[in-house]
Amino acid sequence: MDLNHLVVLSFFFGTIGALIFSNLRPSTVFALAVLGLLVAQQITFDEILVNLTNKGLITLILLLLVSSAIDKTAFIKRLGRKLVTANFTQSYWRLFGLTFFSSALLNNTAIVASLIGPVKQNQYHPASRLLIPLSYAAILGGTVTLIGTSTNLIVDSFLQEHGHPGFGFLDFTVIGLVAGLSCGLLMFLLTPLLPTIANKQNDFREYIVEAEVSDDSELVGKTVEQNHLRNLPELFLVEVVRKGKLISPVGPDVIIQGGDKLIFSGNVKNLDTLSHIKGLTTFAEADGLLRENLTEVIVSNRAQIIGQTIKALGFRALFDAAVVAIRRDGEQLSGKLGEIKLQAGDFLLLAAGPDFHSRHNLSKNFFILSEQRISRPLSTPQEWITVGGFLATVALAATEMLPLAIGLLFFAAVLIGAKVTSNGEIKRNMPLNLIVVIVGALSLASGLENSGVIALSTEQLLPYLADTNWLLALVVVYVLTLVLTEFVTNNAAAALMFPFAFGLVEIIGAPLLPFALAVAFAASASFISPYGYQTNLLVYNAANYKFGHFIRFGLPISIVYSSIVITMLNSLYL
Repeated sequence: MDLNHLVVLSFFFGTIGALIFSNLRPSTVFALAVLGLLVAQQITFDEILVNLTNKGLITLILLLLVSSAIDKTAFIKRLGRKLVTANFTQSYWRLFGLTFFSSALLNNTAIVASLIGPVKQNQYHPASRLLIPLSYAAILGGTVTLIGTSTNLIVDSFLQEHGHPGFGFLDFTVIGLVAGLSCGLLMFLLTPLLPTIANKQNDFREYIVEAEVSDDSELVGKTVEQNHLRNLPELFLVEVVRKGKLISPVGPDVIIQGGDKLIFSGNVKNLDTLSHIKGLTTFAEADGLLRENLTEVIVSNRAQIIGQTIKALGFRALFDAAVVAIRRDGEQLSGKLGEIKLQAGDFLLLAAGPDFHSRHNLSKNFFILSEQRISRPLSTPQEWITVGGFLATVALAATEMLPLAIGLLFFAAVLIGAKVTSNGEIKRNMPLNLIVVIVGALSLASGLENSGVIALSTEQLLPYLADTNWLLALVVVYVLTLVLTEFVTNNAAAALMFPFAFGLVEIIGAPLLPFALAVAFAASASFISPYGYQTNLLVYNAANYKFGHFIRFGLPISIVYSSIVITMLNSLYL
């Protein structure tokens, strides 16, 4: 073993060590590894550029970019409000079914983020009894198709880098369905192991938001409970104003009528939830000024508008802005938004028109604090284009009529043309950290090959491993990846373990595909630690879980899932 071998191996094991024991982000760790290999002349700049244009990586980037547009559709949000009922069994299977099958095609992290709010605010069951199953259902669903999780596409990029045609769209489906549905049933049987934890206190500032019910709204004639208005993420229905009279508190049996003003209190970042309810118009929407970028201001102590109502002021004409929401520290506001008398120190969230910042009366009345971004709902034609276009792209890829990357590229162009997304939004959603991780891992693999480490390992280990049982080798690859994914991220685990799996396949002469599938399935199987997968971290923070809750509930899931995956890989491929 010469100096080049030692240098590359030090970077390889140093990367693993930094991912496990340091607090550095994976993108930072891989970036430092690439820079080190470059300085040590173990890889060239041209090789980095080649890795940057890897077909699997390009496919993953396109998928994530179009996923951000799909997240704007109302489908998941509308269903989320109706998932949890008084019957726990029904609630569990509704939640599992929606999450599992949606995650097979959509970004599973976004799905979990969309459903956490409705689950936390349900009136029937502690959120801690449902949130870990929600995360695990998303993980399991992500293993059903090639595009279900970024981990699958990362391994696919490595396959193509090594001259393999890559995964087929449905190569994961049979194993993913059997393992996922089996673990779904096991999770239901194990739900008594889940803790009952009081919901965490909200960490956002509560604003008052007003929305008016139109006569043809889907809410009219149904009770608050039937409309699931108590399951909105971080928005609470506190009052109903009906024909000048105030209904407070709002009971579950209150029947919504056309013309009602619904007063919500909560996190304004979830205003898009209200916009997805047909026939419900927020105060700013009625004024024609709702924008994605909202400006937060505080009323000055010398403001001329103190003591006057928003409606009486003619706020829109005066400032070219509409009040989206209002907050007053130390006091619970009540009544219609337009009839609240403004006081010094009131916080207003404004949808500003084009002339807002040029108005000379701003500084006399407000201190401008910051801008906040909310998601705007899509129009009905935009929703059809987004959902229909994505399903068509997936269908063409699944039937091998059109390569996935080409389909996603054309779909992204359609989304821009239909104004579902924009060039600026695509730039903001570019997954730079993930790109750095994948390019870094590919470059690290290039360094291992260029220096001769893989060839030397093959030569040294061939006499000892040549006759190794393929199933035993598969189990070793799977278990090592599984252990690593609990300490580092799923993507990093897949990126680091593939070169090892590829080297082992070269030594024992086994087919590459089952070992690549083993890496992909194991890297996604983070059921024991809250830190190995993004969705686990989301629910870990949302429900105030402890590490032990994941171990107690996740260990049997991990054992059963792994046993099914290994058994099926052996029977189908070895």
